[in-house]
Amino acid sequence: MTRKNQFWKGILLGAIAGGALSLLDKDTREAMKENVIKTSGKVGYIIRHPDEVSEKVKETAAKFKSTFETVSEDITFITEKVEELRELTPQVTEMIKETKETFAVNAEDDLFDDVTVGKGE
Repeated sequence: MTRKNQFWKGILLGAIAGGALSLLDKDTREAMKENVIKTSGKVGYIIRHPDEVSEKVKETAAKFKSTFETVSEDITFITEKVEELRELTPQVTEMIKETKETFAVNAEDDLFDDVTVGKGE
């Protein structure tokens, strides 16, 4: 149990040491300073206007929920149409075969009639 605690403690200390060493670079320090200023400004705004932030979060959640429901309905509709096509395809295939056979028989009859008529003349 203590080894596990030491492991995470070592990870935390290593992260702190790595962060501190990275701050030796002037560009990194300046970038961190800008990020801290931006973040503290945003946090300050959230603290001063919690109702507004809460309302924005609720609006975003409602939009997300609405979009999810719409997409879900669309997927259900598409799934139903695909299933209808699966059921309809064998019927259409059979109709095409029957139509092809009918035309083939009629074409042979017409050809036979033409040959018979041609001999009689």
